[in-house]
Amino acid sequence: MILLYIIGIVAGMVVPFQTSINSRLSLYTKSSFYASTISFATGTIFLILINLIINPDVFTGQFYSNQSLNYQWFVGGMLGVIFLTGNLLLLPRLGASLTVVMTVAGQIIMGVAIDSFGWFGADKQPFTLLKVLGILFLIFGILLMNYVRRNPKDKIQSSTVYIWLIIGFMFGFCPPIQTAINSALGQQLHSSIMASLISFTVGTIVLFILTLIFNKSLKVTTFNSKEGKLKPIYFIGGILGVIFVTTNIILMPHLGAALTTIIVMLGQMLMGIIIDHFGLLGTNVNKITPRKVLGIIAIMIGIILLRLF
Repeated sequence: MILLYIIGIVAGMVVPFQTSINSRLSLYTKSSFYASTISFATGTIFLILINLIINPDVFTGQFYSNQSLNYQWFVGGMLGVIFLTGNLLLLPRLGASLTVVMTVAGQIIMGVAIDSFGWFGADKQPFTLLKVLGILFLIFGILLMNYVRRNPKDKIQSSTVYIWLIIGFMFGFCPPIQTAINSALGQQLHSSIMASLISFTVGTIVLFILTLIFNKSLKVTTFNSKEGKLKPIYFIGGILGVIFVTTNIILMPHLGAALTTIIVMLGQMLMGIIIDHFGLLGTNVNKITPRKVLGIIAIMIGIILLRLF
């Protein structure tokens, strides 16, 4: 079980690197949608190669003759795109900290709901008062880790911010549902790698359509005044995404939707703190503080309460 936790944390730790790489790629595409499309397409190609090596039978007609197409084939990839698009909408309106807090809160609540009611084929897990306490510890820890002292004159005065807070909370429902659906598809196909390929393929198609609608150009510049020449490493974001999505599919049946979501998020936060502390990936140095350490401890307590009780 501890090994599964470690795998989940490591999978979460690749996300900040993927985000950084995709952000750099967007400087050359002049579009976040187009950069995400390239990232998803790279991941799709990578998954095709892996399946050709590990599961060549998934590309035969016989494999599909034994399968029944249902919503699981399409919804998982679309939810990933919805969450990505949602973050693009929320960031300029709420700022990074509020976006993280609201979407993470949504992920936790939806993950617990999936486990408690057995939605999307997940195994039912009893909901107890100690789990409620665990959720409160998690949210408290996340607030501590993402709190940023604001200048009073910089606070958003418009009442529309509350609407965006609710929207952000709802966008947070997407990752746990996506994980549950992709995991159910993986069990149906008897292949987590193939389930990832289907999810990435759908995501690539949807993002490509969005790129054509909003960007109306498929040009990629090879030089940027800030980053210099376009480097091959800027195209590996999709491969990191494959690690993240496939790990979630594998962990879901063993840990449940809520715990899988929380463990992976913990990995993201830990790597985010490390990156900030040492100024990695070109970020400004932001040292670890007692408040952030207290936040990690609160999250750990929340995980223990959710797992053991």
